[in-house]
Amino acid sequence: MAMHNEPTPINLRMNGMIARFVGIVAIALGFVIGIYGLEDTGAPWLQTALGLLATGMLAQGYALYCRVKRRQEYKDQTKS
Repeated sequence: MAMHNEPTPINLRMNGMIARFVGIVAIALGFVIGIYGLEDTGAPWLQTALGLLATGMLAQGYALYCRVKRRQEYKDQTKS
């Protein structure tokens, strides 16, 4: 088998959609678990909820990055 050194193209649209979905689910779970953690004092649920909220925000940020990058590539293609 011959190995090719060609880089695989990055599908920014699909990556953005997946990141958006993961972000929405993580933020929703973070809020639900956070409410449960506020009711049950002494349990590690509050830290888990904060971790899920942070993960969701990072995923949403990456989705925004993919959107901006895709728009820049689209503008570059129309100029050429």
